[in-house]
Amino acid sequence: MGTVVVDESASGTTALPLPNLLAETIAAARAADRGDLVGRLETLAERVRDPRRRIVVAGLGNQGKSQFVNALLNLEISPVGDDATTTVPLLFAHGPQPQAEVVLTGPDGSPAQEQRVPVPLSEIHTVTPHSHGRATRLEVQAPNPLLAEGIVLVDTPAVGGHGSFGAAAVLAMAPAADAVLVISDASTELTEPEADLLRQVAELCPATALLLGKIDLYPHWRQILEADREHLQRNGIDVPILPVSALLRSHALRLQDEQLGRESGFGELYDFLREQVVARGREATRRAVALDISAAAEHLALALSSELVTLKDPERGELAVRELRTARTQAEELYRRTAAWQQTLGDGITDLTGDIDHDLRERLRNIGRTAEDWIDENDPARHWDRIEEWLTATTDTAIGDNLLWTHARAVQLAERVGEHFLEFGGVELPALRQGLNPTDAGSVTLADLEPDLGLGHKLLVGMRGSYGGMVMIGLASTVAGLALINPFSLGAGVLLGGKAFRDDKRERLTRRRGEAKTAVRRYLDDVSFEAGKQSRDRLHRIHRLLRDHFTGIADRSLRSINDSLQATQDAAGMENARRAARCTELEQQLRTVAQLRRNADALLPPG
Repeated sequence: MGTVVVDESASGTTALPLPNLLAETIAAARAADRGDLVGRLETLAERVRDPRRRIVVAGLGNQGKSQFVNALLNLEISPVGDDATTTVPLLFAHGPQPQAEVVLTGPDGSPAQEQRVPVPLSEIHTVTPHSHGRATRLEVQAPNPLLAEGIVLVDTPAVGGHGSFGAAAVLAMAPAADAVLVISDASTELTEPEADLLRQVAELCPATALLLGKIDLYPHWRQILEADREHLQRNGIDVPILPVSALLRSHALRLQDEQLGRESGFGELYDFLREQVVARGREATRRAVALDISAAAEHLALALSSELVTLKDPERGELAVRELRTARTQAEELYRRTAAWQQTLGDGITDLTGDIDHDLRERLRNIGRTAEDWIDENDPARHWDRIEEWLTATTDTAIGDNLLWTHARAVQLAERVGEHFLEFGGVELPALRQGLNPTDAGSVTLADLEPDLGLGHKLLVGMRGSYGGMVMIGLASTVAGLALINPFSLGAGVLLGGKAFRDDKRERLTRRRGEAKTAVRRYLDDVSFEAGKQSRDRLHRIHRLLRDHFTGIADRSLRSINDSLQATQDAAGMENARRAARCTELEQQLRTVAQLRRNADALLPPG
């Protein structure tokens, strides 16, 4: 009931497991003195040796998200309560001893400047984004069978929580996640914010599922399940719905009751993780290994084959010269292409920065206009909580859609830059995962309106307005021999008091509307400031990621051409006595490289 991860190195289509195949390729690259290839392959080998799967758990507040995490791990670690108790992301990984560390943002916000502060497990519920400085996440290690299989579980703060960028933070994690589980309890049908979150997450992470939680508490959960399916179909969201009960799961583990375990729905959840996370991750790793080994073999074969051709046929001097000139031309062309793709990348990032900033501001301005139109038609004091809830949800959705557009435009930019390398056989585009990681989003809250002064103040306003009218009419009526207080003066007092009350009410409503608009504008301005900073940081990371990726490709290609050029020149001047031995050595190395290439091709699916 708990095993979801299998050995990543198993291979059914090649004689060698992935670690052994990578080790042979690294040895061949090291023998050719290609340190650039060795470093890239060793990074991939580390990924194969440590195939961790990151699962992000998200949801609106009070949906049973943390309780689900505790039941999944069979641990009472993630804080559970009626309020949104998870205020910073909690990352759970396997470790020999239970321990927790709070990760603090560095001075410049870069991961390299992060600091770690140990925190007792009993106090992790007290950690907030402003704890110990600027806390970005909590990392908890514990000896746990599920975590030991390579699962890394991330419990996120409630989406749409007060003053939070919950959806944006979840969406920033989604591309790097192997699965995202969005929890909605079975008390009510799927809400619009939840549907928006699912739509956005599903675009970034193909392994996304909706968990219908707390089915043990609501007998009508099957009707809610069908209603949720209709909502997903109506919104064009293609994700599975998995009914689960964290409470039944906890009881099943404690009592070792298989029947309760089946009723908890966690069996279907594990099937989803096996099929969508483990299998998909294994295929992605195999593809990455195949492509990198194939590329390394091609780089190694270029220099080896050029030297071998020259050694075997020394009389082909004129042809060798032409090949040298061709190689030199290719090297010069690569230099020229380097400048061209860098210019494309730089211009693309500049355009992207402007477009993304304009898109974010336009979305927030439209939200502001809608809010102000609603305020003009209603009394904001009576519905301020609803306004705050709506404003938080819509800004969350707007920031999330802006992030989705950033990701889509970044992929398009990578494809445009990759077109510069088509004449050299094309390149594998980078996975723009790390570039979307969230920075500290800060805390933005909507200011409260001045409270209504109550019945006493209204009576005082009416009395103050009625007093002048009553005295004025009373004095005038004394000329006719009437008393100061008479029916006429009392009637005038009532009329003028009512008018004063209505005027004060109208003035206060106008003032409240003005204050409400100011509060909304200030809130959206703060959101724009925080989200804009995060968006610019995200684009800087994407820029560096694309630059480093394509620079590495250009450097490796140029290195291969230069090595081929140098090997051809050395072979042309080699003594006859050494030619036969060198030819034998080169032929053996080429056979090794060719076998590596065949093994890499065997890892890729047919077609």
